[in-house]
Amino acid sequence: MIPHSPLQTDLYQLTMAAAYWQAGKAEQESVFHLFFRRLPFRGGYAIAAGLEPALEWLEAFRFGKGELDYLASLRTKVGTPLFKKDFLDYLGELRLKLDIDAIPEGDLVFAHEPLLRVQGPILHAQLVETALLNILNFQTLVATKAARICRAAAGGPVIEFGYRRAQGPDGGLSASRAAFIGGCKGTSNVLAGQLYGMPVLGTHAHSWVMSFDDEAEAFDRYAEAMPDNSTLLVDTYDTLRGVDHAIATARKLRERGHELSGIRLDSGDLAWLSQQARAKLDAAGFPDVKVVASNDLDENIIESLRHQGAKIDTWGVGTNLVTAADQPALGGVYKLAALRREDGSWQPRIKLSEQTAKSSIPGRLQVRRYEQDGLIVADAIYDVDRSIADGTAVIDPGDPIRRKEIPAGTAFRDVLQPVMKNGARLAGAESLDVIRDRCQAALAKLHPGSTRLANPHAYPAGLEQGLYEARERLLAEFR
Repeated sequence: MIPHSPLQTDLYQLTMAAAYWQAGKAEQESVFHLFFRRLPFRGGYAIAAGLEPALEWLEAFRFGKGELDYLASLRTKVGTPLFKKDFLDYLGELRLKLDIDAIPEGDLVFAHEPLLRVQGPILHAQLVETALLNILNFQTLVATKAARICRAAAGGPVIEFGYRRAQGPDGGLSASRAAFIGGCKGTSNVLAGQLYGMPVLGTHAHSWVMSFDDEAEAFDRYAEAMPDNSTLLVDTYDTLRGVDHAIATARKLRERGHELSGIRLDSGDLAWLSQQARAKLDAAGFPDVKVVASNDLDENIIESLRHQGAKIDTWGVGTNLVTAADQPALGGVYKLAALRREDGSWQPRIKLSEQTAKSSIPGRLQVRRYEQDGLIVADAIYDVDRSIADGTAVIDPGDPIRRKEIPAGTAFRDVLQPVMKNGARLAGAESLDVIRDRCQAALAKLHPGSTRLANPHAYPAGLEQGLYEARERLLAEFR
């Protein structure tokens, strides 16, 4: 595991910090937003994740002697110190004074909506950008992938077991945590089980079977060692013959007062093999023995197998989940949106772009989520310093033709919640079970059309009409 360090950042954050300090702007109050512009996996939603690890990192933010000595050793191209001693002394005394509002972990989030609103001295807010993006981008991506996989499984348990294929130890732990938030039942990652209180699950490898001269003996010996926790991998040699050997082991277990937990299929035609295995198990009197399937599964393969009538009870998903193989990055960004003037008022700031959708959204933003008849119907991004009408419209910032009228009186809640004030957390850590339940409750309120794997209905999420008009005026002024 990588220790918390303020050097988990890009060099340009530190050079900007030095320049803010030199220019006398270090303490100017600012607002930044962390958001993404496109939903991942061409899907209809994303699941916010990574907030708790981000808050832990922020709490631990200190420049110690080791970090300062390293920064003091850096040199410019002409050999002079990159950072002045007075600036490094300033960093040594630095304590973050940030206010943070965030979408709770497990809740839904859509394009352009801030997962975080970060407010405080601009030097402080700048220094945390890279780490916040690193933590929230990846965990939001994997939690969303897990939610898609679990919905494809239609209630069948999904086990994450991709640690061996993950991008390093820390990536593996982060992926295990995020996968559980997205709906996975448990993980094969024992350290994740210890650290996060997640259920740990697993079978055995082909090497166990191959270490014996006879598959039947291998199954018997494993069952003797794990009589109440035996799921047998049956495809080392001949899968259906392996099922027969597993049934023989199951009978011996039953005679001793135990039951075989399951069999696992890891290769071949999973639909056909699972049907044949289920028929054999049922005919032998073992209807409760589960059929577990693995082998490079993802949401599309799982959905296809279910449509083929596969008799699979539990899904083991590794590589495609923990690496988010079909989209390896979320693409989240962190943009300055407002600066405090000397008179105390806020000056909106905006980044221009040749692409309208890539121009940033100015102001101090909040997300208002509207609900009708038990379903959420639209999200309006608005500026907390501007009034928002009871009846308004939600406008897609990249395509103004796409708009959703919100009738007056529609029920709503504001999604971003305060989680840190002046650098101090406002509440303790939530359990992963609570976060996971929040995810399932949020998905249940989203129209089924928006949870489709392919060509989902686009949930109306965009700018509240007043903010949209203010942004257009500001774009025109700067251009």
